[in-house]
Amino acid sequence: MRIVFMGTPDFSVPVLEALVEGGHQVIAAVTQPDRPKGRGKAVMMSPVKEKALALGIPVYQPLKAREESFIRQMEELSPDAAVVVAFGQILPQRILDIPKYGCINIHASLLPKYRGSAPIQWAVINGEKETGITTMKMDAGVDTGDMLEQAAVPLSPQETGGSLHEKLSAMAGPLILSTLEKLQAGSIIPVPQPEEGSSHAKMLTKEMGWIDWSWDAQRIERLIRGLNPWPSAYTQLNGKTLKLWEAEVLQEEYEGQNGQVVKSDKKHLYVKTGKGTLSIRSLQLEGKKRMDTETFLRGNSVPEGTVFPEAERRQ
Repeated sequence: MRIVFMGTPDFSVPVLEALVEGGHQVIAAVTQPDRPKGRGKAVMMSPVKEKALALGIPVYQPLKAREESFIRQMEELSPDAAVVVAFGQILPQRILDIPKYGCINIHASLLPKYRGSAPIQWAVINGEKETGITTMKMDAGVDTGDMLEQAAVPLSPQETGGSLHEKLSAMAGPLILSTLEKLQAGSIIPVPQPEEGSSHAKMLTKEMGWIDWSWDAQRIERLIRGLNPWPSAYTQLNGKTLKLWEAEVLQEEYEGQNGQVVKSDKKHLYVKTGKGTLSIRSLQLEGKKRMDTETFLRGNSVPEGTVFPEAERRQ
């Protein structure tokens, strides 16, 4: 097929590679405009743009997909299909109507669950046993189009937002190749999404990482994994941000208040929660490197009785 690919972050790149390796003619890559990033605010290309240029694919970067000039460009390209994965813009109906086989979106959840911008992280935070990838024919709604194919994957007990991101990104390429083949053969039947069981995965913010120690230990541990590597779960120690990267849930209950360090020795750092105890395994103090708890406690004093502050903002 003649494909227009639309995507922006690193999650999208394996799909672009799979389309090329699968023998499709990717006639254009559409991605977000170059933007300043990092402390130096240097203008950076998106991962998709970098890969497309390396593959010799023409790149389009409309400020808004509804721009008349971009719509005309899409009409002139006249693709058989548009493959969309984490593009970052809403497509107007005029663009959805251009490709012969439609605009096919790859979404990182088992729709209709976790529509929205952060399905990967919320699957971990909410303790899902499995999630997956869905291909769907896009409509005017947000992740509401008819489903084409799905592929599921179980979540491990140690799953993080980062590890699940890598798993689903790797799964997306083979699935879109299967979907395109069946679309071309006329052997796939789009299935409307049921509203029953639907949910929305709201956008991540840095503020949602501030730990509320009144939550139970299991919920906090899932938050830590889900927000790893970004935006991270954190508390404060002596006025500095303390990121928590790994923790273990203990069933033991200790006397004290929520957020209180109830055990601190050469190797262990236990914190009381609303239910159960959290054993901190890996952490990072503001301005320092990430380290395991034993290493951290060699250079930092966290005496028993220390109380981590209550969250200023609640999720």
